[in-house]
Amino acid sequence: MSAGQPRSLWSERAISILSPLVLLGLWEICARTGIVDVRFFPAPSNIIGHLFELASSGALWRHVGASLYRLAAGFVVGCVPAIVIGLAIGLYRPIRAAFDPLISATYPIPKSSLLPLILLIFGLGESSKIAMVAIGVFYPVVINTAAGVRQIAPIFLDVGRNFGASRFNMFRTVALPGALPLIMTGIKLGAGMGLVLIAIAEMVGAKQGLGYMIWNAWELFDVQTMYVGLFVIAIIGFVMNAGFDALERAIVPWRKG
Repeated sequence: MSAGQPRSLWSERAISILSPLVLLGLWEICARTGIVDVRFFPAPSNIIGHLFELASSGALWRHVGASLYRLAAGFVVGCVPAIVIGLAIGLYRPIRAAFDPLISATYPIPKSSLLPLILLIFGLGESSKIAMVAIGVFYPVVINTAAGVRQIAPIFLDVGRNFGASRFNMFRTVALPGALPLIMTGIKLGAGMGLVLIAIAEMVGAKQGLGYMIWNAWELFDVQTMYVGLFVIAIIGFVMNAGFDALERAIVPWRKG
């Protein structure tokens, strides 16, 4: 690593931190000077103050806890089978022939449009919210996993087969490590999609969760609470992405960027 690279890295981190602060500062100025209507765009300082009020009362944490539980459960339910199926699609032509048309046909369907069907099948309980997240997570992970296996150099797959590796060992020692970079990309995309879908699902038939909090605040024209919900979702998304980036650096150290 050259002497200029650490400096460049720190510059990029500084820009990443400063850019949202500059945006919030401009928003604050516009709200305080009347450039924007504070009924719809309250000052960030007021939103942050309201956030602390909701947090100190415990109301915010109940909604955050409910959303995180559904998000985590749906992530596991969607991610694990997606990785297994994606590895199989990448390794075996008959499985690829069976799944490719199904995935190609159903992937373009907006996942939020499935909510009425999901509610019809699973009802208004926790299962419908978890199912929505699982569907959102499944597609990016399975597509990226299959693509990751298919970009592995054929010689590595041939060596495994020539040494008589079982299907499980082909999965574990060849396909999974080789596809890890793209699997992590799919996981990050899927987690983001899951966060979007859980907020949508909680707006219908839920009594707790960040989506419910935002929708209920809209019904009461409680704009500050709406923004608190949006801010918290943004923070959760940022933390999730940073966590997956750290995990990727740990388990895929050869990947740059």
